Amino acid sequence: MSESGFVSPNTIRAAFSAAMSAMYRDEVPAYGTLIDIVAEVNDETLARDPHLKARLSETDSLDRISDERHGAIRVGTPEELRLMRRIFAVMGMFPVSYYDLSVAGIPVHSTAFRPLDDKSLKINPFRVFTSLLRLDLIEDETLRDEAARTLSSRDIVTPGARALLDRAEADGGLNKADADAFVAEVLETFRWHDKALVDAEMYRALHDTHRLIADVVSFRGPHINHLTPRTLDIDRVQAMMPERGIAPKAVVEGPPARRCPILLRQTSFKALEEDVSFQNPEGGWEAGHHTARFGEIEQRGAALTPRGRALYDTLLNGVRDRIKPAADGSNASEYMDALAKGFAAFPDDWAEMRKQGLAYFAYSLTEAGKQAAHRGGEEGDLKTLIEAGLVTFDPIVYEDFLPVSAAGIFESNLGDDSKQDFSANPNRDRFEADLGAPVADEFEHYAAIETDSIRQCLEALMPLVRVE
Repeated sequence: MSESGFVSPNTIRAAFSAAMSAMYRDEVPAYGTLIDIVAEVNDETLARDPHLKARLSETDSLDRISDERHGAIRVGTPEELRLMRRIFAVMGMFPVSYYDLSVAGIPVHSTAFRPLDDKSLKINPFRVFTSLLRLDLIEDETLRDEAARTLSSRDIVTPGARALLDRAEADGGLNKADADAFVAEVLETFRWHDKALVDAEMYRALHDTHRLIADVVSFRGPHINHLTPRTLDIDRVQAMMPERGIAPKAVVEGPPARRCPILLRQTSFKALEEDVSFQNPEGGWEAGHHTARFGEIEQRGAALTPRGRALYDTLLNGVRDRIKPAADGSNASEYMDALAKGFAAFPDDWAEMRKQGLAYFAYSLTEAGKQAAHRGGEEGDLKTLIEAGLVTFDPIVYEDFLPVSAAGIFESNLGDDSKQDFSANPNRDRFEADLGAPVADEFEHYAAIETDSIRQCLEALMPLVRVE
């Protein structure tokens, strides 16, 4: 509790993340199985790799692993997107990066709401990947208008949530009672509701155009469609899932397995077919089915610089130009072999990646460096201090997402049998206008963390020198 009596946004975010996880575990029991698998694999990995455990502990990253989650939602209108931005701001979560999934045939563009500063990320790194439906891409004008009317008729937050949001913005925060109520009220926005806003005929028309359109338009709000724990060994999780009665997707999305993980690797299990009810002309309900929600697991590696990301994209595109993973898994082995061979050109050594400027690193004093600082400091540039054993470096965790991987997860879960091709050009300006705010640049964010860590090391070792 702060001196003002307001609860920290970090505390509200942690409470909301825990509440969301508990709710999703009740709604999708297989998610609970995933949590158990991930916990077991993470314990095994840390026991097998004491150095990894020590570095995670020394960088204050160990405790966050078990509680780490990211969720994904889809909203239908600019007004809903702006409302999500305001709600997440109360939790200390802000929009980072612009993702255009229409280039992969999915009619949305997106951002990720998440904490920005390193301290907040270490307390609780909860993220919500939030997509806005691009209604303008629906070619059928009648269907587009009907979808817009349906979306305009719904209110995705409770009156209580709206009142507390207004209070938080007016007062600059929430007290403990209001913060608890805010978490409970906002949770309702993401709860699954099985009664549709549309009749079966309209649902089929939306579904046939694209499954995601049906998911966004047909129901009361942006139900959470997956919640993702973080593992330290995704290949082990992938192998264990069938042993626990869960069928994983055929390939792990993202880069291949490496000694020095980079960016983001993801896998998932098939989306659930769930019983729903559609409105009928007589005012009653008609039984039906809907498929949208699934389980996902991720392994996070190092954030890459623009140079590193360019190399990653070149290598990945080169592999996918030769072979694309089939949704049915029929060429999974061939694809994973090609991926491993294709990425042989990407250095798999932290020192070499740092030397070539491919990844971002956080710098800190070693024990010898701390002793030198205590004695009054040590002269030298960063390279000299590292070689002298006074400064060490650790990769900065990639906190964001990969559009190609997101598309691969979606296609493997829901298929791609839409009637319309949704490939389009990115429209970041339109997205930011709908959001009501600019999205942060992820590269600038990681560079700032790296630069600040260097400054702190140099100022500690050279206290009489002001490092700008």
